[in-house]
Amino acid sequence: MPETQPGKLLRIHVSEHDRFDGKPLYEAIVQKCREMKIAGATVFKGLEGYGRTAEIHRAHLIGHDQPILITIVDSESQVRKLIPILDDMLDTGLMAVSDVEVMRFQRGSPDQHA
Repeated sequence: MPETQPGKLLRIHVSEHDRFDGKPLYEAIVQKCREMKIAGATVFKGLEGYGRTAEIHRAHLIGHDQPILITIVDSESQVRKLIPILDDMLDTGLMAVSDVEVMRFQRGSPDQHA
């Protein structure tokens, strides 16, 4: 069993149409996480949701603006460094931080999974 260590899980709720510097906000956030060598970030597209305005976000026949959830996992210090940067990137959205136990698994070399 791998060793566990404390970490933080950051969840960011935004909309598919949100932008930063001309690109989708979720792409800009993942790029920033890679630049900062954050342990992991994943983007999920939601089927339906709403936020502060109570406007429903979902796929429509003529267009869509689905909810996006970005999850980020790393140490508390890395997540705390990231939050002010994200604050500057978001016009609207919600961030939630949770305590987690982090377990790393790596069997074989990364080249074996390509």
